[in-house]
Amino acid sequence: MTSIYDAEGKNIPCTVIQAGPCVVTQVKSEDSDGYAAVQLAFDDKKEKNTPAAMNGHFEKANTTPKRKVIELKGFVKDWKRGDVITVDYFNDDTWLDVSGLSKGKGFQGVVKRHNFSGVNDATHGQHNRERAPGSLGASSYPSRVFKGMRMAGRTGGKRVKILNLRVMKIIPENNLLILKGSVPGSNGSYLIIEK
Repeated sequence: MTSIYDAEGKNIPCTVIQAGPCVVTQVKSEDSDGYAAVQLAFDDKKEKNTPAAMNGHFEKANTTPKRKVIELKGFVKDWKRGDVITVDYFNDDTWLDVSGLSKGKGFQGVVKRHNFSGVNDATHGQHNRERAPGSLGASSYPSRVFKGMRMAGRTGGKRVKILNLRVMKIIPENNLLILKGSVPGSNGSYLIIEK
C-alpha cells in the first residue's frame, strides 16, 4: 500500500497492483467445451518446475510457463489464444471489483473471530470468563450443537470480494494499477480484477 495526493491536496490511501501482462492460453466455447470462458495465465515460472503437459499447453499459446492459470467467464471482447492483456485494458477513473484470498489468521477464539465480549463483569464469582464463549445450547433437547454455532476455529483464508474500488492512476510501462483503498490478501498474493 501507499498513498497519493489528489487535486485538492487530500492524502488518499491506495494499493499498487501489478496487473499484467496476462496471456490468453485457451479460449473455451459452447461448441467444444460446453461453456464459454477465457483462460488467462500470469507470472513467469521456470520450465523445469512445470509439468510436461502444462509446458505443451503454454507452447500452444507461444508463451513461457506461468505460475497462475485461471478461467474467467463473460468477457465481452473476443480474445484469441496467445493474446496478451496488459493494464491498458483498464481505464483511468473507473470502478473495479477485486477478489482474492484474505490473510489467514490460524485458530482463533470467539472474541477475535466473532467479536464476542465474554462476561463483562469480572467480579461476582467470575473466574477466567472474559474470553470464553458461554453456553452452546440446551441439554436434553436438542442434545447437540446446532450447525453454524459461532465458536472458536480457523479464521481468514477465505475468498473475499471488494466492490467498487476506484482507479486512481495507471502506469502502463510497468503494468501497475493504483486503486483507492485496500484489497484482500497479503503482499505478493494473486488477485482477480473485474470491470
